[in-house]
Amino acid sequence: MVKRLISASYSEVAKMTAEELKQSIKASEGRTILSENVVLSSPQAGDISNAEVATAFGADLILLNLFDCFNPIVQGIPGMSMEEVMDYWRHPEKNTVNPIAELKKLIGRPIGINLEPVDDSSLMFSEKLEISQGRTSSKETLKKADELGVDFICLTGNPGTGVTNQKIAEAVKVAKENFSGLIIAGKMHSAGSDEPVVSNEAVEAYAKAGADILLLPAVGTVQGFTEEDMKAAVAIAKKYQLLTMSAIGTSQESASKETIRQIALMNKICGVDIQHIGDAGYGGLAPAENIYEMSLTIRGMRHTINRMARSINR
Repeated sequence: MVKRLISASYSEVAKMTAEELKQSIKASEGRTILSENVVLSSPQAGDISNAEVATAFGADLILLNLFDCFNPIVQGIPGMSMEEVMDYWRHPEKNTVNPIAELKKLIGRPIGINLEPVDDSSLMFSEKLEISQGRTSSKETLKKADELGVDFICLTGNPGTGVTNQKIAEAVKVAKENFSGLIIAGKMHSAGSDEPVVSNEAVEAYAKAGADILLLPAVGTVQGFTEEDMKAAVAIAKKYQLLTMSAIGTSQESASKETIRQIALMNKICGVDIQHIGDAGYGGLAPAENIYEMSLTIRGMRHTINRMARSINR
């Protein structure tokens, strides 16, 4: 049997297959934290990456936002200083660094990226934003992510991108054929599309398409999405053997510690396996103390210290 993620050393995590990682998260019984980090902002701590800060404060999984598979950049890692990144933006052909491999050496955590299944026919209720091909979900980006060594893909939408539930379900099917890691699917907010953020039909569609983890907006973050709604979605996910992840993607990750505690406890009560904390803080990372507060709330001081202090050389 696989060791639970909250107790595993990084040498053990590195050897896990996608299915073993999924089981390791499940075995942690709702005490897994995922931190989303923006890769293009000047990092919160200056000369080190946001991912390093997040793991130092207790994150178990790292999700990179705005990551471009065709010009892969993570500011703050060796070979990607501000000056070097500016040069890569102008001359992508000069970028020979594999930031996923470099980041794994630094933090020893599983690393994922967002890919966005944009729907060009989506009915929008906010301004539509265009994103690069390297950030959209496609056969080519999925294969490139696999080549880079990405551990999981999150099929979701940033604000204003026009991602829809239907396109996410279609993207899951493509991902199953072109990516070997775990697949997370769902929306943490509208992404600008005029449709329900969560519906039973969408959850069923993701499950039947082959998703591993269902993404849901954390209770307390999206208008009208209640504890009862979360429990119902979690029940559907369990019927299909999916794990679930609650997401704070509404900038509330930079709210007060009391707010973080309340959201974390509510969603643990609802039965989610992973709690996501978003990137809307200084430098594209939640305030580090809020990552710590989430950890303390859902797993206590003992496991929080263990995650923060455990050497990546173990």
